[in-house]
Amino acid sequence: MKSKIKLKSKVLYYCLFILSIFLCVLFSFSGTCLAGYPKLVNNIISAFEKIEKYIVAIATPAAAVSIGCGFLMQKFSLGDEERIRGGKKLIRTAFISYAFIISLDLIISLIESLIS
Repeated sequence: MKSKIKLKSKVLYYCLFILSIFLCVLFSFSGTCLAGYPKLVNNIISAFEKIEKYIVAIATPAAAVSIGCGFLMQKFSLGDEERIRGGKKLIRTAFISYAFIISLDLIISLIESLIS
């Protein structure tokens, strides 16, 4: 009974060893053999890069308009506390969203530089 268990464990270890060698060989060749992207993937990557540029280009004037509207809400509130709070909230959210978009752009460019 113990010999059968030992035999099964040896066969299992040998199979795992052969499988790990096969995977190592496969992954070592995949970097050299499959180095290029297909045409569809290149098109998708370039489309996402264009979309990213457009979002950053649109975010700057949108943040400026939101901040301007927030200041105007505060100035023309005529003492209404709710409008003053609304203007402050609009300015704060505009700054936070603009900082978020710019930081995402920086993180994406950092990841792209590390990958390539």
